[in-house]
Amino acid sequence: MTSSPSFDTSEALHAEVMKLLDRLPNTKHGELIQLALSTLVQMADGEIDRLDWKILNASLQDMERAFKTFYHYRHIRKIAIFGSARIAPDTEEYQIAVDFARRITELGFMVITGAGGGIMQAGNEGAGAEKSFGLNIQLPFEQGANPFIEGDRKLVPFKYFFTRKLFFLRESDALALFPGGFGTQDEAFECITLSQTGKSSPMPLVLIDKPGGDYWHDWNDYIHKQLMRRGLISPDDASLYTITDRIDVACDAIASFYSVFHSCRYVGNRLVLRLNCELSDDDVEYLNQNFSDILVKGRIEKSHALPQEAQDMTIGLSRLVMQFNQRDLGRLYQMIAAINRLGSCRLTKVNHPERK
Repeated sequence: MTSSPSFDTSEALHAEVMKLLDRLPNTKHGELIQLALSTLVQMADGEIDRLDWKILNASLQDMERAFKTFYHYRHIRKIAIFGSARIAPDTEEYQIAVDFARRITELGFMVITGAGGGIMQAGNEGAGAEKSFGLNIQLPFEQGANPFIEGDRKLVPFKYFFTRKLFFLRESDALALFPGGFGTQDEAFECITLSQTGKSSPMPLVLIDKPGGDYWHDWNDYIHKQLMRRGLISPDDASLYTITDRIDVACDAIASFYSVFHSCRYVGNRLVLRLNCELSDDDVEYLNQNFSDILVKGRIEKSHALPQEAQDMTIGLSRLVMQFNQRDLGRLYQMIAAINRLGSCRLTKVNHPERK
């Protein structure tokens, strides 16, 4: 009696899973891989439709391609550029985006765009393929990638918007938004929301228009009139973004953000700020006097790397440790700006801000 095809497939799958489980104790991050496999098994035991599995598989394939593409560039800071796909190459907005991308890559950053036309094409054109990434998604009215990133190994195709957006925000160290439609507005509000709620690491968000343009100023008027005056957001939330029509101001807002401030992470209930240079005791006292309102308790203190950071590539950097209330993110951005001002005179050398 011959076995059925489905039985053979099940047996083969079981054998492959057992081989993987045998290798896990010696596999890097084996504990996390085992947790992922456990989640899949739990899903298999539940009531999951075929369409659900197709969504899961396509999402994982999106993420696998992106993880592999970005891995080799993980220590280089990157700027995501958003804006309308409908802006033509002969417009002032397009040329501003080209010039911005060129200037920011000259500072050592790389550029990430959606790989389409308009502002996305301008970003890839200004940066050049060597310093560009394209996160492409197929739409009925936008076919393929723009000619400045098409065929490059750093062009990543995505099936779903949500996995694409995940990598825009995960891989970016700054966000530059140019005028655009619903998609650009969606990106602007989501980026600000993630910053405001602490769901993304602090990063500069720059809203750029052509010289004399009023696109973002009109947007900002709405924010102040309908959100801030009604008490729907904090007055300090305006510190989460910068509006400008000058490329030099936009580039400086991004580069200066990482001049002294390097990065941050939570260790338990403590927020650890990593710095490119050590602040003086007087500087730290200034921070305590001016930003104690964002602390749950205690003080802002200098520190070496904590034991939980032993495997961290930033172990040699100076640190500030505090019990941040995780609510006043606008004030945290103001404190990072103060740290960059206070510590700029103590930098012993010009650090390339693009290096993580």
